[in-house]
Amino acid sequence: MITYQGRIEALCLGPEDILGKQPRQSLYFALDGIADDRHAGFERDTWDEGDKQPAGIRRRNERLWSAVSTEEQAQMTEDMGLASPLTASALGANIEISGVPEFSRLTKGSILALPSGAELIVEEYNPPCRHMGESIAEAFKTQNGTTPTAAGFLKAAQLTRGIVGVVDVAGEIQVGDAVKVTLYQPPKILMHSALES
Repeated sequence: MITYQGRIEALCLGPEDILGKQPRQSLYFALDGIADDRHAGFERDTWDEGDKQPAGIRRRNERLWSAVSTEEQAQMTEDMGLASPLTASALGANIEISGVPEFSRLTKGSILALPSGAELIVEEYNPPCRHMGESIAEAFKTQNGTTPTAAGFLKAAQLTRGIVGVVDVAGEIQVGDAVKVTLYQPPKILMHSALES
């Protein structure tokens, strides 16, 4: 079993139709997501970018929360040559976590366990979208004073944009909390069966 010890660096909440989110000291993660957040709810409509199904279909919501890494944010900031650092708030993420290597590559089924007993399960990588790139371009400047491009964000955010997931056990999460990340591994019986066949 592979585990990492991280830390909650920021928590953010955002209402409907706003890409960015506002910082909070604590958030309660219910089984259907975070109250008053635009991504709360067991169901959602598909989007025209990134979904397997056509746009407009009602489906299970695998994105009750989104999370980014402090270290990967710093890498994106450097790659884009920004004058000020990217934040979880600007990236529209609910959670910023430090101390977990290759955070955006956490496998589906990995568990984030918090001191309150809350447990979050990773569903998938959160690919960068054009709308977020445009939002970043409007809000930031490069070190030489120019406006960054949406395309520049899409390139810098490849495999560093973070993850999304669901809530397995409800509970409160606070800034400063330790978070234990356990990477998903298939049960041994499945591994043996695959090797034997």
